[in-house]
Amino acid sequence: MKKVYLYKGFERFWHWAQALLILFLMITGYEIHGSYHLFGYEFSVRWHDIAAWALLVLIVFSIFWHITTGEWKQYVPTRKNLRAQIEYYLTGIFRNAPHPTGKRVLSKLNPLQRLTYTGLKVFIIPLMVFSGLLYMFFNYPDKGIELSSLETVALLHTFGAYALIAFIIVHLYLITTGKTIFSNLMAMITGWEELEEEEVKEVVKDVLHGAEQIIKSTNHRNGKKDDTDVQEMISEAISENGHKRLIK
Repeated sequence: MKKVYLYKGFERFWHWAQALLILFLMITGYEIHGSYHLFGYEFSVRWHDIAAWALLVLIVFSIFWHITTGEWKQYVPTRKNLRAQIEYYLTGIFRNAPHPTGKRVLSKLNPLQRLTYTGLKVFIIPLMVFSGLLYMFFNYPDKGIELSSLETVALLHTFGAYALIAFIIVHLYLITTGKTIFSNLMAMITGWEELEEEEVKEVVKDVLHGAEQIIKSTNHRNGKKDDTDVQEMISEAISENGHKRLIK
């Protein structure tokens, strides 16, 4: 077993900041809904709005980061090993069966996680953002949004909230399905994930392939056509410097 640096600093910051903001929005949101009394209605309304704007700013920065780094590709849905992944979660995990998909630098999510995160990012989060903005600016004194009723908006916002709760419950369970009960949690805190030797080899291949594509693309833009020593140069660089930062 070796530790591989899979999760970058901003990736971890974005993950935990989003989780805390969503949790706070849920606590204050359900108090506004009248489900319980904790902070007080006025406090909950004010801080629910503040947390919503903070989440919106975080979403903008995370979208920019995902696009500029190419990390958006992690969430592209795939049917490859999808059935095997479902069977693993349903029965295989209880028989100590091997995981059907390994983690890579360029592919950290299994096919079921990709589908789930795609649904979250494409449907649930936008639903919560837009319905929340309608709530926020409904009948606003200056240039507000005029609607005949908030009933539909309220139902959609509440549906999204319950969907987020379901996601968090499943997410908390899946956190415990790593090499140990806390290994996945620690990986998202430190950035380092424990992988088997074969998985480590695949990670190195991913890094080499990515670096090779970058160098070839740079050479192409600069008009250079000689790529004969690209793989050797990358391998040497990775072996001398990269392993210290990537694998330990």
